[in-house]
Amino acid sequence: MKKIAIAVAALAMGSMSASAADLAARPYTKAPVAPVAVYNWGGFYIGGHVGGAWTNQEWVNTANVIPGGSFGDLAPGQGFRQSGSGIFGGGHAGYNWQASNFVFGLEGTISGLDNRGTVLNTVFGAGLDDVFTWRSNWMATVTGRAGIAVNNNLFYVKGGYAGVNNRLAVSDTVPAFVGAGSQTNWHNGWTVGAGWEYGITANWIVGFEYDYSAFETKNYQLAGAAVGSYAFDAKPRDIQSAVVRLSYKFGGPVVARY
Repeated sequence: MKKIAIAVAALAMGSMSASAADLAARPYTKAPVAPVAVYNWGGFYIGGHVGGAWTNQEWVNTANVIPGGSFGDLAPGQGFRQSGSGIFGGGHAGYNWQASNFVFGLEGTISGLDNRGTVLNTVFGAGLDDVFTWRSNWMATVTGRAGIAVNNNLFYVKGGYAGVNNRLAVSDTVPAFVGAGSQTNWHNGWTVGAGWEYGITANWIVGFEYDYSAFETKNYQLAGAAVGSYAFDAKPRDIQSAVVRLSYKFGGPVVARY
């Protein structure tokens, strides 16, 4: 009996050792990684913007030969420069392409502005003689954009074409020779800017943008059809604007990245 008991105990211990070896040999399985939600900036969008703008306007006389009179009291080389500010706002539309964290796009804008000013010419005395008025009332841009996306945040720069509608007028109010004239021109130019946008939802985006635009010189004939009679080289030297933006992006669901 004693021998039988020893044999049974040895058999039981061998069986337990084999079970322990089986447990140790089980493979380890790593827990699955949950996907991370990534904001999708790609797609077509439209929106509006509103803020303020500042214009630096200048005009220099290039000719003062007025048949039948002598209204206009600036000689060639004389002129003025003035700044004006006002409300700036309008609409924008564009399309973005996204590759990893890089975002590229094209955008067009059209904006109205109320930048204007008045200069009372006292070059030839203290009297109010020539009264010059100017205004820049609307502008358009077509630009490229490039930025870095940090999930719902987009930091970008932009640059391209800008154009602005500009008007210059004069009124000579002191007798014996009085008169008035005006002309409106479209000035081509360029613009650069930078901004930040934040995706509130998959479709709604808010942001802030600053832009600097500069424009070409155009000749203004302020004595009507008499070309070269009372003429000025004039331009909005630059227009700076800062706006808040609200955009709606079509499609573009949030995607998952593992």
